[in-house]
Amino acid sequence: MSSALSALPAVLALTGLAACSPGGSRARVEPPPAPPAKVAGLCAALHEELPETVAGLARTGTEPESELTAAWGGSAIVLRCGIPKPRAMADPKQEGVHVNGVAWLLEELDDGGFRFTTGMRKAYTEVVVDKGHATDAGMLVGLSTAVAATVPEGISSY
Repeated sequence: MSSALSALPAVLALTGLAACSPGGSRARVEPPPAPPAKVAGLCAALHEELPETVAGLARTGTEPESELTAAWGGSAIVLRCGIPKPRAMADPKQEGVHVNGVAWLLEELDDGGFRFTTGMRKAYTEVVVDKGHATDAGMLVGLSTAVAATVPEGISSY
């Protein structure tokens, strides 16, 4: 085996660590279409209250930068605030969970990850979690605390 090939696993491991390091990467997160000003204001307040870590993952910058988006662990956990009402909200058979006073619609994704979307709040907030982190039940605790503190209960007009 050549020395270049034998060094490949070490290079790949270091590259992976650099991508997961705090501040070492930016997650590509498409902001939702421009929400009404009132919803955007709630999302800006939420953005300021979001935790620095979720499920042990450090907060990552997003590209493009937006007060409507946030990420942790690269793109392992991605949040978008101010999304339009999801169609799945109309399905009475959809599953949900309540965490720290916040109701979340639960949808399993085709890739094994999950999408959680707040319900009964003045702004809809979506959190997509990759398959590798979807088993951490405590993941929504800090996010729910931030949502409860900044996004009032009610029905979003968006």
